[in-house]
Amino acid sequence: MDQVALNFNPTTLSILNTILGFIMFGVALDMKVTDFKSVLRTPRALLIGLFCQFLLFPAFTFLLVSLLPIQASMALGMILVAACPGGNISNFITHIAKGNTALSVTMSAVSTMAAVVMTPFNTSFWGSKNEGTAAILQSFTLNPWDMFWTILVLLALPMLIGLSIAHYYPAIAAKAKKPMKIFSLSFFAVFVLAALAANFNHFITYIGAIALIVALHNAISLATGYSVATLAKLEERDRRAVAIETGIQNSGLGLILIFNFFGGLGGMAMIAAWWGIWHMVAGFSLAYFWGHRGHKEV
Repeated sequence: MDQVALNFNPTTLSILNTILGFIMFGVALDMKVTDFKSVLRTPRALLIGLFCQFLLFPAFTFLLVSLLPIQASMALGMILVAACPGGNISNFITHIAKGNTALSVTMSAVSTMAAVVMTPFNTSFWGSKNEGTAAILQSFTLNPWDMFWTILVLLALPMLIGLSIAHYYPAIAAKAKKPMKIFSLSFFAVFVLAALAANFNHFITYIGAIALIVALHNAISLATGYSVATLAKLEERDRRAVAIETGIQNSGLGLILIFNFFGGLGGMAMIAAWWGIWHMVAGFSLAYFWGHRGHKEV
């Protein structure tokens, strides 16, 4: 598996992230500035979410890879994915799940900024604790300006534009939000299917080795967020947001790091690539389930 060369590259991933930026814009059209003010006035849910995302989930991932009989590159791929911030699609999934979208967006923004430090730290720290992963782990750093550009283009800029239109031109926002969601999600689905088709032979060959592992890993992340939020007695909308933010990782960022710093190592790349597909399947399925439950529960 480590000799596999996937048809993913930074240009392709940039296209994907641009599409996600459009999705963020569509979500922002349906929000108000007051939503964020309420989150920042009571930051408890935000802090609990970040605790799950950057401390608990990476720690649980280390325990999981220590127990599973998998090759070191796959284990390091799981550790790297767990160290990444929340994926931008998480905001839309939270929206569908009738969770606290403002909390989700705020978590995404803060976790993306924190990833400049926390992603390399968690990858290096937990990777060095395992004999197999430590053998292939090499030092790497994230350029803060690159991360700033990512935040600006993929999260802050689309969100600010969407919020501004919703605030100053509510009639336009009301008319545009539904077509925008349909367009962005359709484009997103086509892109994902094309990427899967380009790597279909590799996925067919190794799917048996990675599918169950990724599904288990993702289930642990979702359960971690929801369980801790429940124990902290957060309201249901916040529980859903924390669960989804913890369970939907920016695997696109993970792939870029794998290609830039680990030579596209097959085991790592396959884990991150399949994570990118599976977390959407699991996330949208969970969102559909939550979104069709009674309003009294939210």
